[in-house]
Amino acid sequence: MRFLAQGGVEGSSPLLNISIFAVFVIITLAIVIRVSKKASSGASDFYTAGGGFSGPQNGIAISGDYLSAASFLGIAGAIALYGYDGFLYSIGFLVAWLVALLLVAELLRNTGRYTMGDVLAFRMRQRPVRAAAATSTLAVSFFYLLAQMAGAGGLVALLLDVKSKTGQSIVIAIVGALMIAYVLIGGMRGTTWVQIIKAVLLIVGAGVMTLWVLALSGFNLSALMGDAVAHVGSAGEKLLAPGAQYGKSGTTRLDFISLGLALVLGTAGLPHILMRFYTVPTAKEARRSVTWAIWLIGIFYLFTLVLGYGAGAIVGPDAIKKAPGAANSAAPLLAYELGGTVLLGLIAAVAFATILAVVAGLTITASASFAHDIYINVIKHGQVQDEQHTEVKIARRTAVVIGIVAILGGILANGQNIAFLVALAFAVAASANLPTILYSLFWKKFNTNGALWSIYGGLTITLVLIVFSPVVSGKPVDPATGRSNSMLQGVDFHWFPLDNPGLISIPASFLLGYLGTVLSKDKANTDKYAEMEVRSLTGVGVEKAVQH
Repeated sequence: MRFLAQGGVEGSSPLLNISIFAVFVIITLAIVIRVSKKASSGASDFYTAGGGFSGPQNGIAISGDYLSAASFLGIAGAIALYGYDGFLYSIGFLVAWLVALLLVAELLRNTGRYTMGDVLAFRMRQRPVRAAAATSTLAVSFFYLLAQMAGAGGLVALLLDVKSKTGQSIVIAIVGALMIAYVLIGGMRGTTWVQIIKAVLLIVGAGVMTLWVLALSGFNLSALMGDAVAHVGSAGEKLLAPGAQYGKSGTTRLDFISLGLALVLGTAGLPHILMRFYTVPTAKEARRSVTWAIWLIGIFYLFTLVLGYGAGAIVGPDAIKKAPGAANSAAPLLAYELGGTVLLGLIAAVAFATILAVVAGLTITASASFAHDIYINVIKHGQVQDEQHTEVKIARRTAVVIGIVAILGGILANGQNIAFLVALAFAVAASANLPTILYSLFWKKFNTNGALWSIYGGLTITLVLIVFSPVVSGKPVDPATGRSNSMLQGVDFHWFPLDNPGLISIPASFLLGYLGTVLSKDKANTDKYAEMEVRSLTGVGVEKAVQH
């Protein structure tokens, strides 16, 4: 095994890896600068590229936005270490996309302009629901950014042999600075092209590795799984059955269900995914983009099954656990075992591109929500001179602040499994956003009070349960790594037993939305609901709203 337990990969070339990273950054920055020259200075172009992308282009960009570092690094590592339980992430993420398609995607696209707050404010009191929608958007974006930044730290630590936490923190800061540059220079137009390039690189790179791994096992998936089991030894059979990660106790089974619920329902509430539907000119193009995205995402998640078991069979779980970044290092280590230094550098560059593309999308979504919903419509009551220019200026400043916060959070979360950190983001999205969106689209009596109860209540419950869960403190020390898998080491203040709060927080948010509505004296605007229903189902009037 060409691997050093305390460092990077033996024989790898940090200089080559840095060079490949630099080439990718230079090329994408050049593209971002070029497309930014074609953009106007208005909010529509900065947030949604003026709706100027075709369905196939947007579908590829959606897959680039959706297939995050968790999909490539985290899931491959989870399958390598836990087999069946790890593959739940792939299944959950894919099924979640179908839920988003069937329930909310096109309906939201036909109703809003830039953000989720536009949809909620359509038939409710503007200021309170926009403030609530922006708050939940920022919370979801923060958790998602944590995962991507943690992935950046572990990935570059492995490739550049950066052992110290200080060195890894500097790497995370550099990723954050690049992310801010993409958003400030290119807006949504530049960010979308970065996501398109990244999606192509990721799917092609994962496809090449998948074929390579299958070729080594005679294109026999059963043989590959058997090799992974044999590498573990007598306990290897657990990789082929439920329970390797979540055990057999009642609590761990509940945690398994909670995770699955958060994954399946979370995508429909992810603001940076929903915002992508505003970048196409018509509802027909939105549907085409969904078709492209589902095919690309589905194919990629089939690749993760082979990559995960391939890493388990060829690299081995012990080496993966001891690597910088632990589970997140499985795919890069597999690349090195297959193709040596060059393939490692190329796959690492793909993973690096994945992180940059997703964090740029998250940042522009969060900054749009703050500038459009909070600053323009809540603080300034929509009364701003030169509104388009002012809104973009505020969004750019917000992007810088979000980048700094993401860097600090990524340093704290460095070393955590990023697939699981993303699952927490999904839990927040499914609890704070999804109930409110569904009630707003489908329940005539739903009112402002119900929306506030659902968003703030769901968000509060989710955050409290996460803070006091084993994810933050209290997990036992792993003998293989010598450290706890909790974010905070050496302390224990958890009282909530589940790692993922979705099983409690999602039903609670639906209940709060219902109670807030029926107990309130505030009456819903039924005329506005009828107008919203027609627009969401047919798209009538949406072009006029977008041009507003």
